[in-house]
Amino acid sequence: MVTIENTQECFVMLWRRLERTRRLLGGQYKRFCIRNVMKAWFGPEATDDRIWEVCHRALVDDEPQEGWNELPLPSRYPRKHRELLRAIVSVQLGISYYKINLKALDAAYSIVFPNSTPINVNKKRGGRTG
Repeated sequence: MVTIENTQECFVMLWRRLERTRRLLGGQYKRFCIRNVMKAWFGPEATDDRIWEVCHRALVDDEPQEGWNELPLPSRYPRKHRELLRAIVSVQLGISYYKINLKALDAAYSIVFPNSTPINVNKKRGGRTG
């Protein structure tokens, strides 16, 4: 069972746990997917309804993720995992997906994977005209 909070310390723990879970599932010859991550982290609490809710909140390019689809490496392709962790925290705390502290979530990623490119997809893009 995982204790979830909307804090940077919790996000660091979740990023680390995600990487450990990936290795654990690989060692068990199981698919690294949302469904198996949820089952590993929450056991019987990971009902089909809860997994569905997480999948549909974990939007990437405005598309929900599929529960059985293989997830890429968190250190190399963090976007799907960022949205997955955001959705898990949202569902577990019963708060809006948009109330998740993204700065803390992204900073936690940089702490856990210091040699990876930092993520910040909500960075404002300034366009120059003229």
